[in-house]
Amino acid sequence: MKILLIGDVVGKPGRAIIAQALRGLRAQEGLDFVVANAENAAGGSGITPAIYHELIAAGVHAVTLGDHCFRRREIFPILQSERRIVRPANYPAAAPGHGCTVLQVRDQIPVAVITLLGRVFMSPVDCPFAAADRMLTQLADEVRVILVDFHAEATSDMQLMGRHLDGRVSAVLGTHTHVPTADECILPGGTAFQCDVGMTGPHESILGRRIDRVLQVARTFRPAQFEVAEGDVRLHGTVVDIDPANGRATGIRRISIDQTMADQLAAKSCS
Repeated sequence: MKILLIGDVVGKPGRAIIAQALRGLRAQEGLDFVVANAENAAGGSGITPAIYHELIAAGVHAVTLGDHCFRRREIFPILQSERRIVRPANYPAAAPGHGCTVLQVRDQIPVAVITLLGRVFMSPVDCPFAAADRMLTQLADEVRVILVDFHAEATSDMQLMGRHLDGRVSAVLGTHTHVPTADECILPGGTAFQCDVGMTGPHESILGRRIDRVLQVARTFRPAQFEVAEGDVRLHGTVVDIDPANGRATGIRRISIDQTMADQLAAKSCS
């Protein structure tokens, strides 16, 4: 089976290219399951109920979040009631939502999705390694396909999580930095790994935000609102091939869909 993790969705431009391209991309790639990190989907920070439903309607099967997941309080009821959205598993147990979900895909194959936050250069949070171990002990034996979205800043942190979970999950794929890394591989135990799958949104930007606003603050320290940029919108993500019989990865590759390619995918899906 094939699983796609879409990298950090930034604002309306990121949502728009998913809505335009995803159905055609699912058909072209033969994707069975699509996960999107959407913690920046609402104006560049957080997610709302309407945006969650928008992504599901566009063809996303599960939504993962990160350190901005609670920026919009209106998402709390969705985190509690919906099975297709997960917040970091190493948040305290009292935090709204769930750190793991199991969903059925084709032929009733169960797929687990777990989100974790890193600790290096990040705000204080519970141990992600202990949280990962705890989540895995709670999964039923028949759940063999397991995707971990590790939302972390440091590549060393990401690599450590990949090694910690190698052979125990299908994939450990990083998000948060908005910059895709060229280190995709399959680790010795059969776990697909990549430090960061990249950003879905405007790339004529500083990590999705207007260049002039970010540069102004960097040069002058004068506060300014970091508005979402608009130019050169791309969908970035990583596709992992997985043997559902044992949950081991058999392939991994990056994808990058620009606006021209999105137009072509949209035309194919309508034909």
